[in-house]
Amino acid sequence: MLSLLFPALLTNCGHTRCLSHVGTEGQYIQRYHYLGYKVPYGAQLRYFVRSLQPPRPLLACLLFTSAAWKMAPRDEHIGWDQAVRQANLPLVVNNSRFLIMPWVRVPNLASHILSLAARQLPRDWLAAYRAQPVLLETLVDATRYRGGCYRAANWTEAGLTQGRGRMDRSGKAQGVRKHIFLFPLHRHWRERLCDPSRSLIRSVDEPAGNLR
Repeated sequence: MLSLLFPALLTNCGHTRCLSHVGTEGQYIQRYHYLGYKVPYGAQLRYFVRSLQPPRPLLACLLFTSAAWKMAPRDEHIGWDQAVRQANLPLVVNNSRFLIMPWVRVPNLASHILSLAARQLPRDWLAAYRAQPVLLETLVDATRYRGGCYRAANWTEAGLTQGRGRMDRSGKAQGVRKHIFLFPLHRHWRERLCDPSRSLIRSVDEPAGNLR
């Protein structure tokens, strides 16, 4: 049985909570994740997942960051224009790292963790940044993975990147193309993201995890 996720918050002004957790998570990701660890820029939340059974071994780490600046398949799937995207992009959060510890072998664990994260992250992000996300995104390198755990957790594939890097503004390809997966956190997620009048403060009126 899994415990709740415990966030270690790192703000973009350098203040931290659970600093030892932040450092430890970075070490695990640097050692065991194929992309390694880079200090992310901007908004971010980090999570450990531990078993409830003593001695509560570490099962996984997750890192959520601000969304990619521009991805044509995602933007077409949402249906917003450039001006609205620039205004409402803080309502999208990127799952930039997801690491199951290499010694852990539990069937369906990854998709279960993603479901836990989708329920807890909206309120944690709101508490940290006063913005209530309505959509999650992630990128999957198809040369390494098929995205099975995201599909099992009901994420939707929206297309392929151009291989330019998630914060690219130069228009030049820099790497492999990756599959884009999206997960809505609110039943009116598209309307909220495409609303040019919606501010971050007004987005707190309803729990983002409410999909009823």
